[in-house]
Amino acid sequence: MIAPLVALIFLPFCFAIALWVSWSDMKFMKIPNKAGLAMLALWLVLGLIVVLCGLLPFKAWLWGWALAACVLVAGFILNAAGAVGAGDAKFAAAMAPLFIHADIRFVLGLYAACLLGAFAAHRLARLIPPFRAATTDWQSWTHKDFPMGLALSGTLIFFLLAALLPLF
Repeated sequence: MIAPLVALIFLPFCFAIALWVSWSDMKFMKIPNKAGLAMLALWLVLGLIVVLCGLLPFKAWLWGWALAACVLVAGFILNAAGAVGAGDAKFAAAMAPLFIHADIRFVLGLYAACLLGAFAAHRLARLIPPFRAATTDWQSWTHKDFPMGLALSGTLIFFLLAALLPLF
């Protein structure tokens, strides 16, 4: 699991990017490449600052890049098979470095919970007339696919929040 202080440092920036990804994926059914690049830039800059402060080993920071590359390759394979969108694959790869010390069982369980929660919330929200009226131009309401950026963003944020639990 990521150290609580490291999670606290990354959380506000990740929250902003996750909000952007969720909104964009619901409205346009696209995750902008700039969002993935912003996550990678965050790992590059803030990650190095965290390393220089002694909160993360340099080797772990480097392994974060390796994990991002592995997730990107896996994501492109899944995209080629039609299982996920290209934006989903790229954003998952961009957020992967933050999971470098994570237990894969916890991450997959958290992702499954976020996927179910995001799906239920999305389907419920589109049935609420005032909400639907305020967001009539959102493509996700009528698109056959689900905006997976919503679940990916939730996974990222809840992972960082879970890392903060030892502080309380």
